[in-house]
Amino acid sequence: MEPASAFRVLEHERLGLEVRVNFGMLTGREATRAEIDHLAHALRRLASSFEIVSEERHEFGGDSEASLHQVVVEMPSVEDDVAIDVVGVAERWARACYDNRHIELDL
Repeated sequence: MEPASAFRVLEHERLGLEVRVNFGMLTGREATRAEIDHLAHALRRLASSFEIVSEERHEFGGDSEASLHQVVVEMPSVEDDVAIDVVGVAERWARACYDNRHIELDL
């Protein structure tokens, strides 16, 4: 018997915190593994347990279609001040990723 490649999820685990970074909209590309590792390193100072998901999303509805790349940070319940810090780290990380690839050349 082969394992199912698609399956229905009946129950969703309730997350404590979910932070979505519209990485593709800012940078015009996907996040690299090294960049995600840098984000993880920065988040380790704030929480001992978390997940980072790098995803390409395709949304369809009516007469519109959208394709975007997001990085999502998920972690168990945290205090509000930690949540604010996580959002700040994610924002600074995304900006740094953009800045590293968009250097103005003075020719």
